[in-house]
Amino acid sequence: MSCIAYSDGYEYQLRADCRVELWELRLERDVALQPWLELSGDGWLLIRAGYAWDGPSGPAIDTPSFMRGSLVHDALYQLMRDGVLEEALHRAPADQALRRLCIEDGMWRLRAWWVYQGVRLFGKPHADPELRKPWLRAPEGCTP
Repeated sequence: MSCIAYSDGYEYQLRADCRVELWELRLERDVALQPWLELSGDGWLLIRAGYAWDGPSGPAIDTPSFMRGSLVHDALYQLMRDGVLEEALHRAPADQALRRLCIEDGMWRLRAWWVYQGVRLFGKPHADPELRKPWLRAPEGCTP
């Protein structure tokens, strides 16, 4: 029996590579989560086409000024969940980058402040490896 493995819970899929400088985040070495994410020590994040993310979370409205920030933020939190980045060191800079990118993309500063407060107050569990999305398999009963 042919079997597929997949993850659910994603709303958006990146159609072209995205490269963004994160001056908030500097590392001692380059890191990656192949094939989707590469973060250089000097703060350049590359997110490859095909990467899937869930967009702005919570009571947020998915507006154009929120999309790039949510993409980058979700990618950085995934790097934390997967143990590539340390939550204790990198969550605050990831949250700051979200705020900055949203403002750069036209979000009102007050809304960006609320977004930032939300991720500071409620984001920590989303960086926890326990929240990694499980692999699902279909059809029912198949084995890899």
